[in-house]
Amino acid sequence: MEQEVQRFTRHCAATGRQLQPGESYYSVLIEHSGCLRRFDYAEDAWPGPPEGALAWWKSRIQPRSARRPHWAPNDVLLAFFDELVDQPQHQDLRYVLALLLVRRRVMRLVETIVDAQGEKLVLYCPRREETYHVPVVTPDHQRIELIQQQLCRLLEQ
Repeated sequence: MEQEVQRFTRHCAATGRQLQPGESYYSVLIEHSGCLRRFDYAEDAWPGPPEGALAWWKSRIQPRSARRPHWAPNDVLLAFFDELVDQPQHQDLRYVLALLLVRRRVMRLVETIVDAQGEKLVLYCPRREETYHVPVVTPDHQRIELIQQQLCRLLEQ
């Protein structure tokens, strides 16, 4: 299952106003009639993730004068993803990293399964020709900021 996710619209889904450079915003992915829909919200209009949201994240619009970051290569991200497999205390980080790898098109979401141990994403990595089963471990509010910091350090090499 490969689905295209719409790009950032720069408009708040709740208020309709245009979001400005330097402003923080939230994005959420929701499945509707078999399609993924993305909604972006100004930080002050964010109602929280709706029930059934597949993913949500907080981001900031870069000022026009900001230089483009140099992201870590995909192989670095995949190596870090592999390191996390045997670290149960970091499964929420591995889940978020898996979502990032899907977004960067390094992995593809094949399906979501639910078994006795919980919900899992089945991901395929064409580069490695491997399939991964990643437990869905949504980070709690205390961990979100820490995970964002860890990923920023990793990504901005």
